[in-house]
Amino acid sequence: MIHKRKITLKAALLLLSILCMTSVNAMESITSPNGQLKLNFFLNAEGTPEYELFYKNKEVIKPSKLGLELKNDPGLMDGFTLVNSQESSFDETWEPVWGENKAIRNNYNELAVTLDQKAQDRHIIIRFRLFNDGLGFRYEFPLQDKLNYFVVKEEHTQFAMAGDHTAFWIPGDYDTQEYDYTKSKLSEIRGLMDSAITPNASQTPFSPTGVQTALQMKTDDGLYINLHEAALVDYSLMNLNLDDENLIFESWLTPDAVGDKGYLQAPAVSPWRTVIVSDDARDILASNITYNLNEPTAYEDVSWIKPVKYIGVWWDMITGNGSWAYTHDVPSVKLGETDYSKTKPNGVHSANNDNVKRYIDFAAEHGFDQVLVEGWNEGWEDWFGKSKDYVFDFVTPYPDFDVKMLNEYAASKGVKLMMHHETSGSVRNYERHMDQAYQFMVDNGYNAVKSGYVGDIIPRGEHHYGQWMNNHYLYALKKAADYKISINAHEASRPTGLARTYPNLIGNESARGTEYEAFGGNKPFHTTVLPFTRQIGGPMDYTPGIFDTQLTFLDREDKSFVHTTLAKQLALYLTMYSPLQMAADLPENYEKHMDAFQFIKDVPVDWDESKYIEAEPGDYITVARKGKGTNNWFVGGITDENPRTANFALDFLDPSKVYVATLYADGKDADFETNPTSYQIKKGLVTSKSKMNVKLARSGGFGLSIIEATPADKKEIKKWK
Repeated sequence: MIHKRKITLKAALLLLSILCMTSVNAMESITSPNGQLKLNFFLNAEGTPEYELFYKNKEVIKPSKLGLELKNDPGLMDGFTLVNSQESSFDETWEPVWGENKAIRNNYNELAVTLDQKAQDRHIIIRFRLFNDGLGFRYEFPLQDKLNYFVVKEEHTQFAMAGDHTAFWIPGDYDTQEYDYTKSKLSEIRGLMDSAITPNASQTPFSPTGVQTALQMKTDDGLYINLHEAALVDYSLMNLNLDDENLIFESWLTPDAVGDKGYLQAPAVSPWRTVIVSDDARDILASNITYNLNEPTAYEDVSWIKPVKYIGVWWDMITGNGSWAYTHDVPSVKLGETDYSKTKPNGVHSANNDNVKRYIDFAAEHGFDQVLVEGWNEGWEDWFGKSKDYVFDFVTPYPDFDVKMLNEYAASKGVKLMMHHETSGSVRNYERHMDQAYQFMVDNGYNAVKSGYVGDIIPRGEHHYGQWMNNHYLYALKKAADYKISINAHEASRPTGLARTYPNLIGNESARGTEYEAFGGNKPFHTTVLPFTRQIGGPMDYTPGIFDTQLTFLDREDKSFVHTTLAKQLALYLTMYSPLQMAADLPENYEKHMDAFQFIKDVPVDWDESKYIEAEPGDYITVARKGKGTNNWFVGGITDENPRTANFALDFLDPSKVYVATLYADGKDADFETNPTSYQIKKGLVTSKSKMNVKLARSGGFGLSIIEATPADKKEIKKWK
């Protein structure tokens, strides 16, 4: 009897343990509005939050831990109990100020879990939003006595992969995204990291398996998975560190000068962590999760924010045929100490009155909105001379650049000049001058500025993507709005959808752009990857439109060439979406190919509707877009280093209308290496029943304009064959 009693007690204790474990592991679940995605949330035995994600019953994210490590604190990692969970649904349609579509639907199911950390007498909320195309989640820190001001040592958000996926990645870095992409299995990242590092990278990547977001992957069974973040506000940018033995990504925040990752004061929230997933690559490109996770537009009046098509005094400097600096015959000295009246320019300063007027004339003749002028202001020779304490004042022009005259001349032609502010990384200096610089713009007719943050951030030790700098970028954006100025920020953090809230952020660089075609070239597949990665968070100022693809340099002996055909340069105006599009080549190079240049003149920069027709990351993209307020459509298609044929129907056209289609395609003998400027132009009448068959050369492309036909067109132009 005694023996029996011991067994019964042991069984009872085991049962009690199981019941406790069941309570600890109680699972909360939600599905997406269409039922294809399912999220599970639970606490493990240590009280650590975990989640998992399924798409059409396939495992996308295996059980993955959540939490934050705090400085001089037990942290927000474990010891939690679930005290509340709330489910809700949301469905709205909102209209962006500019964008790929006139209207965007924001539809999700939400789960908000409140977690108590009893040992520390505090609580947090983790909020999950499940859309039809993916997941967003963030940490929330309500106001409370025992969690007030705290320092983040590291965020430990995990994304456990279900297999050794193919990934398109660039090395993790705190100061630059200007890398060529590498395509590999996750398990191969460590072995390929050294060869993926750009020679002029700002630093050695922080980890042999660290990568940047947005990270695009494809599974062996055909799922497309994208990891990124949204609404990066008052927080450090997230990189991802890969445990390549277990195939688990974990967040790795950008540190500050002393190694801390973030300073928060409740109430506060983290950025959203995003997982976009589909079995159709086109859904990744069409996703609006990043924008939908940002707040609505902060401005009541947005009438002053306009999409811009521009040209600029830039490419001749990039290729070394001109100079940012007004070079002179005296030693380089600090601002204010040079008597330019006693010196003579050497004739190659690009931002001189005559040259800028030439660009203004070209812009006016061909319908461009603005002309960007870099190198207009004093100080470039000192900065290039590596005067470490040199800073710009943003209002003092060189003697050969007459600000008032040139802006008046541009206005008389119906054109505006675009300002350029190179901060030289001296951020506090820029903030001190910002009101004066923006007022100077307003006084002289400028309404948009390209800002730059080249070089190490001053004060020393801060990084481009840390919390301190992210706060600065937002400060500059809000301050610019006070003066009704739009910003195109270069060298800033890659975008996270903030343009929904602050639509005067009309462009960013934040990736390896066209300028690298002059520095050795971009891989042919580069622009088939960027829309799946860099552009998930917002548009890029890629600066396409280079017609003279065989580059020559006056200042160096080495050679480079643009790794595309001319026709692919046209296609980029569609596949690389931006409300800010530059025709980046020199006017004289466009004048040699005015028939092809017509496409750049015609293509809009704002759209009512966009349809991704074909897509495969690293291989090809074909997209159709309907111009804002018109019945006209434009189609662009690009390919990687392999030739291909694009086959698609025009069933997106209005079935009651007839259109004139003009195709700008690679020539029969076109090749990005041997014959890049070979192209052909074809015209014909089409309807919604027409089908297209377009051949693309290696690293080639095509642009197609589809304009509603007039009665005269219907008589004079033949049906498409």
